[in-house]
Amino acid sequence: MAILKFRIYLEEDDAVYRDIVIRHTQNFQDLHFAILKAYEFDSKHQATFYRSNDNWQRGREISFEKYDKTYRVDPLIMAETVIGSEIQDTNQKFIYEYDFNKHWVFLIALISVSKEENSKITYPAVSRVEGIGPQQYGTKSLLGDKFADIEEKYDLTEASDGFGEEGEDGDVDADEETGSEDQNADFE
Repeated sequence: MAILKFRIYLEEDDAVYRDIVIRHTQNFQDLHFAILKAYEFDSKHQATFYRSNDNWQRGREISFEKYDKTYRVDPLIMAETVIGSEIQDTNQKFIYEYDFNKHWVFLIALISVSKEENSKITYPAVSRVEGIGPQQYGTKSLLGDKFADIEEKYDLTEASDGFGEEGEDGDVDADEETGSEDQNADFE
């Protein structure tokens, strides 16, 4: 049985990716849920795969279900489509789009095929995590709620000490001070 290893890149940042290993006999719905789990997304939104090429052009659609939109050709359904049936090239690529309102787009590249299955792994599985994944809803820093405490403690919204605007607090340069005294002497 062939084991396929896919690298799933975040479209905006190719330094953020997850490697997922999956059997060639598993379907796209299994891959769909593995991607969501790897990036810690929920499964509440619409999703679709597109068969792609080296230029990342969108080809045949493999959808979670048939959605209420126009299609050139009816999409394949994830649960009914075996991954191995859509592999046409040794470096096959797919595009995965999740949540059609937020447009989370992931680029998927087949990076290796292995004939040996590891009995200790339950497929599909994440084999590598690189970079910090995006937050599905809003922004959440690594510090989480602690950042608000730091912001209050250090008052990060105000300018720091030593960095002010010119002319603040009635400061006058020494040259300007001397020059103004000389001008006044002429008028006495």
